[in-house]
Amino acid sequence: MFYFTESDVQELLPVSEAIRLMRMAFEAMKNGRAQNQPRRRLILESGSVLHSMAGAVGNYFGTKFYSTNPRYGAHFYFFLYDSKTAQPLAMMEANYLGQIRTGAASGYATDLLANPKAATLAIIGSGFQARTQLDAIRAVRPIQNVRVWSRSEEKRRKFAEECSVTAANSAEEAVRGADIVVTATNAKDPVLESDWISDGALVNAMGSNVATRRELPAGLLKRAALVAVDSLEQAKIEAGDLILADSWSNVVELQNVEPHYAENHVTIFKSIGLGIEDVAAGAFIYERALATPERFADRSRATR
Repeated sequence: MFYFTESDVQELLPVSEAIRLMRMAFEAMKNGRAQNQPRRRLILESGSVLHSMAGAVGNYFGTKFYSTNPRYGAHFYFFLYDSKTAQPLAMMEANYLGQIRTGAASGYATDLLANPKAATLAIIGSGFQARTQLDAIRAVRPIQNVRVWSRSEEKRRKFAEECSVTAANSAEEAVRGADIVVTATNAKDPVLESDWISDGALVNAMGSNVATRRELPAGLLKRAALVAVDSLEQAKIEAGDLILADSWSNVVELQNVEPHYAENHVTIFKSIGLGIEDVAAGAFIYERALATPERFADRSRATR
């Protein structure tokens, strides 16, 4: 069995490749060749939570589990298994795994739903998830102008400097006129308003996967011609944006979305993150390591 560190995951899983993997995973779901188990949470009185999510795609199945505590942070791990034999194949540190595949899912949705000529991107939030959202969208659209806003001016300006983008003075300034908008925050309440969003824009909302939290206002969700979710079953459990708005009539699973752009309508991708996304990404990392055994031989011996 292999053991992969965070740096191994970063090296072996480029965002551009991860977008292809997300496309493959959602096509497999559509064709009945994949299984997804919604996230489960064990919540303790201390505030610590154990999260687990699982899936199966092709020759592999696996589970990601992670612990979180609002005071002490989070710890992520992923286990990959052989579908036929149930043999454990790999264990990996999974913070970057989740970051990269989440960005890639937005990249895939963007490739399906955004204006093919989209040139302006707005990002609300400047944490670690915002970086792969930026990378993935740049990989599928000819982005020329990026504006970022977050509550912390220091973090916002640091992000802008490191990523060669523009730090906006307000969320509204960042969002107005953008072809694509990303919300990547830990906010409890909406971080933008519906009238800031132009017709023809795509909104990728990926910051919340808790039923009591949302980034988007109800009016925007109801205004949208199409709201894509990575899993309807899981969205009904933890997509607070939709649950709190009680807005489901325009919701479609991403696996059933065809390439679509309407210049007179707003579209939304509400991302919550699936176990099958981790399995697709983790399997690719494992196979790349098998293809270069001399590079990762020490990873295998370490776990025997």
